[in-house]
Amino acid sequence: MEDLLRALLFIGLFAGVFIGTMVIENLWAKRRGVTKLYHFPETFTNLMTGASYKIVDGIAIALFIQLFYDWVYQFGFQWNPDVGVVSIIALILFIDLCMYAAHYLMHKIRWFWNAHVTHHSSEHMNFSTALRQNFTYAFSGTWILWWIPAAFVGFDKTWTLIAIEANLVYQFFLHTEQVRTLGWAEKIFNTPSHHRVHHGSNPEQIDKNFGGVLIIWDKLFGTFQAEETAGEIVYGVKRMPTKPNNPWHAQVYDWQNMFRDLKTYKDPRILWKHPDWVTEKYGEASVQKK
Repeated sequence: MEDLLRALLFIGLFAGVFIGTMVIENLWAKRRGVTKLYHFPETFTNLMTGASYKIVDGIAIALFIQLFYDWVYQFGFQWNPDVGVVSIIALILFIDLCMYAAHYLMHKIRWFWNAHVTHHSSEHMNFSTALRQNFTYAFSGTWILWWIPAAFVGFDKTWTLIAIEANLVYQFFLHTEQVRTLGWAEKIFNTPSHHRVHHGSNPEQIDKNFGGVLIIWDKLFGTFQAEETAGEIVYGVKRMPTKPNNPWHAQVYDWQNMFRDLKTYKDPRILWKHPDWVTEKYGEASVQKK
């Protein structure tokens, strides 16, 4: 119960920070002559999906994710370093690398993409876009991709939670068009410029810039694309949900598509192949394209 209350408190505190930041962004944009930065139906959907995601995620962490962490921990290296500068930096780097790998797999495996597609189905870029998430993350198992490696290495559970949440909070501030470039930081860190490319739906932009805090992983593994050479950025996914401003539909529609495809083609490879595989294999357009 204590873990659950702590999770809900975290949600409440950062909800205020996020909404306040959205208000400031909108005021700043208006001052610069930018109108209609926020579109109420989409912003409402973003807020509702964000709330449902974080509430379910908080409950999942409190009820079973941390228990699973403890169970895996006993079979790992059990490093459990003393808290210090070196161990904190090691944890930050490790979690960020796990985030990169998890994000990459979310785009390459349809089961994981079903939960992640909601985030990419926004047709605008502002801070509310960061909140457009999916409550089914907790059930899809994507959390295993960053929680369990940390447990196996032997990082402290509480510090792992702090590192994960801090990483996600950092990513919130990447979702804006009001910050163009950040000079030298562009070489090391993920920035709004890099993340705008990630949200693009044109060929030069798809499956690029997966980094969380750092962009160095993309540069190391060949998934980096600079904004200035990415072409015109068009936000969204090529096959949008039929009701993009319906919070429930935006979170479940691609799961419905996947299970429909499984029923039609009776091919279990649909679960782990990339999101466009059904189209390529069977020549149908029922699969959700990125």
